[in-house]
Amino acid sequence: MGDSSASYIHLVQYLIEKCLIFRMTKEECMEALSKYADIKPVITSTVWNELEKENKEFFEAYTRSQSKENRMSEEETNQMIQKMIMDPSKPAAEDHHD
Repeated sequence: MGDSSASYIHLVQYLIEKCLIFRMTKEECMEALSKYADIKPVITSTVWNELEKENKEFFEAYTRSQSKENRMSEEETNQMIQKMIMDPSKPAAEDHHD
């Protein structure tokens, strides 16, 4: 795998990790990255699946803990993804207060 491919995979992984922080489902993450980062859903899905294999216990707990009350609204999610894409070095989660 070339340097640019590895960098791209690391970017997708980073963005997926941010989606996890925002309590997004796999489908929501695939949609958001497709819409805001122009990443094909199949790529997001493949990287997500690899992360699941490597971190099985985490993803089992994550799936169990997901509920509508703990998740941001679609509008909040869209704002966070847009900020994250525009400036990936700045943690966008700082702006979200529970």
